[in-house]
Amino acid sequence: MAGLKVTFPYPVFQIFYYILFPLPFLLSRVICNYIHKILSLSITNTKISYEKFCRMKVIVDTDIGSDIDDAIALAYLLANPQCELLGITTVTGEPEKRAMIASALCIDAGRDIPIYPGAANPLFIERPLRKVIQAEVLPGWAHHTTFPHNQAVQFIRDTIYKNPGEITLLTLGPLTNIAELFTLYPEIPSMLKSIVMMCGYFLHKIEGWNKCEWNALWDYDAADIVYKADIPSNISVGIDVTSKIVLSNDDFDKMFSREKFPLIHDLSSYKAHYHGNQFVLHDPLVSAVVFNRNLCSYRKGIISVDKNNKESLGLTCFEPKNDGRHEIAVTVNKEVFFEKYFSVFN
Repeated sequence: MAGLKVTFPYPVFQIFYYILFPLPFLLSRVICNYIHKILSLSITNTKISYEKFCRMKVIVDTDIGSDIDDAIALAYLLANPQCELLGITTVTGEPEKRAMIASALCIDAGRDIPIYPGAANPLFIERPLRKVIQAEVLPGWAHHTTFPHNQAVQFIRDTIYKNPGEITLLTLGPLTNIAELFTLYPEIPSMLKSIVMMCGYFLHKIEGWNKCEWNALWDYDAADIVYKADIPSNISVGIDVTSKIVLSNDDFDKMFSREKFPLIHDLSSYKAHYHGNQFVLHDPLVSAVVFNRNLCSYRKGIISVDKNNKESLGLTCFEPKNDGRHEIAVTVNKEVFFEKYFSVFN
């Protein structure tokens, strides 16, 4: 109060006054700081617990080592805080070398992820050996060279049994491993949370492209088995949609510069399929869809795989149906995809 004057009959009272009077204010400040720290710690722990709770359990099956998009997809999964990557399996020719490339990416990202080489050849038909051309970069990068032998399918099965109803299978290559899994263990499809596949060619014409998509064509028997399985959620992002995610060589060099992505940059020098002066990011889009479903619009229906007509082996046929067990991507938001992809590296 203005003008208040305190007088003391004895000097000792004045000493006690100036010592004791500020104590309540000092104590209140200490208590407030203590409460603030407790609340801050609680909020932080809640945030960490929430992020951990919201992480999606994923197993990725990939033919990494042929084209650069598999490696770009794996880099995204390794960096994504929403992704609990439980394991990596490889498929098609020289799967051990493919596992080595996956290992190099994991080590470069500071991650220790189980890696299992899978099937080198299709289930029943013969195919020429697929060489892993990107293995040329391995001498310059740390990587593991030995992996469990012939255990990929068993690993997927065991992991799903430990996490029933929680795992998303993300397939970025031919479906041989997954078809073998579903054949040996027919209960497994119903134990999945979902399967998201880079597979098929459905609604749109691509200039200069034939009617079949590689992952369905290479082992069409396997694709037929997987599409016939009863899975709670079965999403295919076909090449007619993934082909919209294109970068020119110049844009690729800017976005995936050697300074930011040195291993990706090295691997990009080796491409099995030449796309002219551009890079097509099929697998990164499909990987991003796992965590950002609204990147695409979808249509429900039934997918079948032609494995009888010589002229159209591996052709994926889509029949629209409101209660169909399959979903196909129909459109994609390219700008939002790139925003979501690069956000995990910030």
